Amino acid sequence: MKITKIAALFLVMGLSGIAMAQETEKKFSVKDTDDKFPISDVLVKYNHGNSHTHTGTDGTFAIPVQSLPDTLVISRQGYDEVKWAVTNDDDKNKVIFLQHKPFQISEVAINHSSFLSAITKVDLNKFPVNSAQDLLRKVPGLFIAQHAGGGKAEQLFLRGFDADHGTDVSVNVDGMPVNIVSHAHGQGYSDLHFVIPETVNNIDFGKGSYYMDRGDFNTAGYVDFQTYNGLKNSMIKLEGGSFNSKRVLGMFNILHDDQGRKNAYIAAEYNYTDGPFDVKQNFNRVNIFGKYNQWITDNDYFNIQFSTFNSSWNASGQIPERAVDEGIIGRWGSIDPTEGGKTSRTNLQMNFKHIISSSEQIDAMAFYSKYNFNLYSDFTFYLKDKDHGDEIQQTDGRNIYGAEVKYTKSFSLPNSSLNWISGIGLRNDDINTLQLNHVYHRDMLLNRMSDVNGTETNLHAYSGLVWKTGKWTINPAVRVDHFIFNMHNLLDTELLPSGQSKEATRVSPKLNFSYAQSDNVMWFLKTGMGFHSNDMRVVVTNKNENTLPYSIGADFGVRLHPFKSLIITPTVWYMDLQQEFVYVGDDAVVEPSGKSRRFGADLGIRFQPLENFYLNADINYSHGRSIEEEKGQDYIPLAPVVTSTGSVNWDFLHGFSLGLQYRYLGERPAVEDNSIRTKAYFVNDLMLSYNRQKWGANIQVNNLFNVKWNEAQFATETQLKGEAEPITDLTYTPGSPFGVRVGVYYKF
Repeated sequence: MKITKIAALFLVMGLSGIAMAQETEKKFSVKDTDDKFPISDVLVKYNHGNSHTHTGTDGTFAIPVQSLPDTLVISRQGYDEVKWAVTNDDDKNKVIFLQHKPFQISEVAINHSSFLSAITKVDLNKFPVNSAQDLLRKVPGLFIAQHAGGGKAEQLFLRGFDADHGTDVSVNVDGMPVNIVSHAHGQGYSDLHFVIPETVNNIDFGKGSYYMDRGDFNTAGYVDFQTYNGLKNSMIKLEGGSFNSKRVLGMFNILHDDQGRKNAYIAAEYNYTDGPFDVKQNFNRVNIFGKYNQWITDNDYFNIQFSTFNSSWNASGQIPERAVDEGIIGRWGSIDPTEGGKTSRTNLQMNFKHIISSSEQIDAMAFYSKYNFNLYSDFTFYLKDKDHGDEIQQTDGRNIYGAEVKYTKSFSLPNSSLNWISGIGLRNDDINTLQLNHVYHRDMLLNRMSDVNGTETNLHAYSGLVWKTGKWTINPAVRVDHFIFNMHNLLDTELLPSGQSKEATRVSPKLNFSYAQSDNVMWFLKTGMGFHSNDMRVVVTNKNENTLPYSIGADFGVRLHPFKSLIITPTVWYMDLQQEFVYVGDDAVVEPSGKSRRFGADLGIRFQPLENFYLNADINYSHGRSIEEEKGQDYIPLAPVVTSTGSVNWDFLHGFSLGLQYRYLGERPAVEDNSIRTKAYFVNDLMLSYNRQKWGANIQVNNLFNVKWNEAQFATETQLKGEAEPITDLTYTPGSPFGVRVGVYYKF
């Protein structure tokens, strides 16, 4: 009996001890007011400001009971600070919501992992976007050229690379890859026109190849556009302007349920323009985007989104300088008026997040894309076929499937913290048609030059650590990519039906350091290897070619925040590339041409002396040469040397905003011996807008000073009708002249 009583006493004491232990701390969670996402890494000051903690992956934190009563000070970059009074009598579990606030330069933390996206968030807020071109121009250091009036993907320039349409820049939307491997027109082709600009909430980017979760085409850098999870208002926007340009946009808030933590909206856009060309461009594009997301439980989040676009256009092509100089055509004329094309892409994407605990979570993403492309181009005119001309047709039709799962685990160590991040994924391109044809005026097939189909599969895995100790952050990581190429050459009957195949693996180590000298100075050193895959038509048929040419490079720089209104980010960098791609005008393709080396410097400036006045500028210099060529014959054609973009924005008179932006591209070598150089240009655009709570209007003036500039420029061997011999000179697409666009919107 005594033993039973003693056991009961110990049981009661044990339960009381557990209860007392449970009562030694109080737990809270911090969430976003708009999308109800838990917010990690929130700074929480307690014990009257003498102690602090941070929220975990699931947005939770705990404070000791003995510090109560107290007033918690809760702060996070991009949110309004909250002061939360708490006593011993409060319920144990409290949810604290933080409200987004307009990003200001003074709010950007230079030593935070979200520094780069925070910078672009400020830029986006100060100078809104209306096109896919505008979106790309928001990425510091990224320069673009459009040579089909919005029909084709933009030509990208970054870190001394003429990356064609994406060969050395990884482009993503909400984590879904945009680049298309083994594309009919160019390796890594990235057509971003399925994105409706007003749905983009923020832009994440990184220069160089130092990021473990970025794979194929991440050599010069990456860009990831992130769309809104939900809308506060519905909106209709109408725009019209020069060259019979029209745009209609509708964004409709279908569901905004704070109680059920659900959001859904749909957006649709229609674009049309004739362009400034003699041959009407007849550019048409229709976009539709829809997104639904929900917190199923406190720890489980689900999102599904859909996008589709269809586009068609006529193009005046790249015209030789001599044709304009000799009066054969005008600046807005064309040698072959039948150029143009049609393209479409439909995407379905799902995301799932499961928060295991305050230190663990799993993120999963899966997507499907259906893609079609049909392009008619004429780069050489009558060089090869004196009777019919040299017009080519490039067609691409495929289905793309992909998925990725990422696991994150946080560890608290004495005087330091450690995050472990790992992921696995795959992408499969099921290519049903990939053709290059010689045609006459789009209608007549003269010669089928290439006709293949097949599959290209990329399996990848990565793992890395983010170790924060004192003022240091150290990030070692490694990524492994394995490719499987299967191709059927439909013009070679001897290989059918077995086809040809090849496999290749690339290991990409990364090692990054940062040192937070103070809240105003942070040094960083980034090192790593990246790669871009080669077109399967090169890989399979030429066994000796580098299948996955690697890059290796480093960045060294500093982020300076000398006072609240100014951020300066100077960086020097270096990169070697195992294999360079060079544009070949004769066949309108890119081809491998050996090793290259680049080094350069970037300077970013963000200055906000007044809350309503904002300046930004990015200045970039690069020096690039082919390693294996003789001096004087080692220039990299079309590689940019000096580029710069910037803007100034002034908000005034309670709703008015005036913005002026510029872009500058300096002269570049157009051929290996530098005997032909492209022409530099400096172009300005002006935006005047008036915004009220429910409605607004804007006037956009493109090419404010009506300068004559050439947007896309190439040195190409061409032959015109009646010319006895071919001539190599600059061919170009003229840049848009002075034009005005007016828009109005209404929110409801």
